[in-house]
Formats: sequence, structure tokens, C-alpha cells
Amino acid sequence: MPGEPTGGPPPVLVKLGGSVITRKREVERLRPKVLARLARELTDEPRPPRVVLHGAGSFGHPGAKRFGLARAPEAGADARRRARGAAIVAAEVRRLHVAVLRALVDAGGAPFSAPIATHARNRAGELVHLDPTPFREALERGRMPVSFGDVVPDETWGSSILSADTIARALVSPLRPARVIFVSDVPGILGRPVRGRRPVIGELTEETAAELRASAAGPDVTGGIRSKAEAMLAIARAGAEAGLISGLSDGALRRAIRGDSVYGTWARGTSR
Repeated sequence: MPGEPTGGPPPVLVKLGGSVITRKREVERLRPKVLARLARELTDEPRPPRVVLHGAGSFGHPGAKRFGLARAPEAGADARRRARGAAIVAAEVRRLHVAVLRALVDAGGAPFSAPIATHARNRAGELVHLDPTPFREALERGRMPVSFGDVVPDETWGSSILSADTIARALVSPLRPARVIFVSDVPGILGRPVRGRRPVIGELTEETAAELRASAAGPDVTGGIRSKAEAMLAIARAGAEAGLISGLSDGALRRAIRGDSVYGTWARGTSR
């Protein structure tokens, strides 16, 4: 199977949401206990191999919003200010990346840092190129590649945001993961209110996704829950099972990596 480590099972791709590993309403605030536990769940078993992505959370979203990096520059805007903003946000999110790497090392893992900015580029805010080679090579060497949503070169705007959700979508075809797991601070995607409560949507379909509205609990420059649902459906169409689960529930990520049934929202793979 293309992109699969030689002689081993297909990898599992895990995206740690910024909402679960940081406090998104505060500036550059980790959830250290949650991050440490998730790192243990990611590293306590050697198989299947896994690829880890993480969001920016409170380390990247406020700056990206302040400098307008998720939208086109305004007419007459100073390109130097955008470049300065891109540098600031890149430095902020790398502080979080180091914390994630340290947590994985402390948990006994062998993470391999794979910053995406030198391997991808956007055009008018949309991904047009991503080189999966660093991820493939890390898996082949028995390492755990770790990347993150970042500011990347943009052919039209100079710089723009590439979200970890988009990276996950782009890696499905070359890496052929069995599962893509989005870890959040909520138990799944919430449906319409029923008797004053919003139930978790167990199975995500095109119809349920169309009803969702973009929303976020704090500054978010990556499209909110509707964008995540669209990413999950795209991953399912590419043949991998995609799930959104809570990272605040002990053991849920560990079970999802094993392939067990885990409470949350799932989009089932439809083809290979």
C-alpha cells in the first residue's frame, strides 16, 4: 500500500485540536495535564504507527486574526506588516509545537518534527502543494511525524494560514491511513436542539454537514465546525474513516487508535 511503512499496518492520523491542548480564550495557555495524558495515549503502544498534527489554539489564532492572515490583503495594505505578522504567528505556534514534542518525549515517544511551511504552499488561501516525503520517511524509520497548522508561503497573498485540518485531508491520499481522528474539547459534532439539548451526531453525512454553521469558542481562523465536518467527509470519500472525539475523556484516544468503537461523530470511509 503506497505510503505505508514497510511490512507494517497502515498508520493512524491523529489531529490534536487547539481547543483541547490549549485554553483558546486565553493567550498562549496550555492545558498541560490534558496534553500529557494525550501524549501517553499516543505513545503507550507501538502499533499501529501514527502521524500527529496539532492546531494552534491560543498560540496562533489571535495573532492570525489580528494580522488578517486568513484573508486576502486589503487594497493598498503594507506587505511588510503582513510579513511581520506571519513571522510573529509562526514564532507563537512553534512555542506550542515544542511543548507538544516535549510531552511526547516525556511520555516515551520518538516524535519527529515536520514543520509544514517548507513543504507546502497556498494560493489565495487555498492549498496547492504539499510534499508528504518527510512524513513517509519518518514512518519508514519507525518515528512519529508531528506537524501543525502554520503560516505558509502564498503565491498570491505572500503568506496565509494552512490549517491542520487541511493538512490531514492532504495526507490521506499519500499516507493511506486507516483512521483519521480529530481530538477536540467536545464529544462530537452537535446536532439541532432536542428538548433543550443538542445531541451528538453519531454518523456524519453530506446532509447533516450542510446544516451546520461555522462556530467557535474563541478566535478561530480555520472555519469552525462546518469546515471540520467538510474535512471529515472529504477524508471519508478518500477511503479513510474519520472521527471527532473528546480528548477530555480518559482513554478515548487510545481506544480510537486501536480501532475500537468510540463515542463521537464518525464519517465512514467509502472507497479506496
